[in-house]
Amino acid sequence: MADKFAVIGLGQFGSAIARKLSQKGAEVIAIDTDEEKVEAIREDVAYAVTLDATDQKALESQDMNKMDAVIVSIGQNFQDLLLCCFQLQEMEIGRIIARAQGATQRRILEKMGIQEILSPEDEVANNVAEQLMNPGVVMCFELPDGYEIVEIKAPKALYSRTLGDIGLREKYKLNLVTLLREENNEHHIYGVPDAETIVEKGDIIVVFGTVRDIERFIEINS
Repeated sequence: MADKFAVIGLGQFGSAIARKLSQKGAEVIAIDTDEEKVEAIREDVAYAVTLDATDQKALESQDMNKMDAVIVSIGQNFQDLLLCCFQLQEMEIGRIIARAQGATQRRILEKMGIQEILSPEDEVANNVAEQLMNPGVVMCFELPDGYEIVEIKAPKALYSRTLGDIGLREKYKLNLVTLLREENNEHHIYGVPDAETIVEKGDIIVVFGTVRDIERFIEINS
């Protein structure tokens, strides 16, 4: 049986999530007060509904309690987002994921007891800052407690060396997630690299570790 998700708020972010979930085989109900936005996504999801998501009875009519998760991505009106989250909590929805724009909104949602909060603007800003400060960084995923998963262009210092010789864990306290190798101008997952895997020009190394240890690795090998 397919996973079921409701996406409330069909701006650029919400629409992208709804379409991506649907493409991955999930059953998605897309909800917004704007009929034009609903019509624009109707062909891409299982159900598309125009309704007021701050109205508990309207939400109940769409069987929210049967969803694996409800994603609230109302971007224009934070008060409406809060009220929608409150109504979902009153309905005892098990998993609520809410979008926050900035630290203040995040803190308010946390005070409400929302445990899963998305901040796409903060993530984009973090990526841009990382790329500007460290040109070798392709992508950065910030995690709690000072940890990151970072995609790093393999520096020249690592070319033709095995992963075992580089010693990511032993020398830098980093865990290798995977390796991306370039083929026909596109990067593809190499698979599960081992100690004998040789780093080539154009490779992207995906590592997990603390911000400090990742910065140290980049600094030493740049």
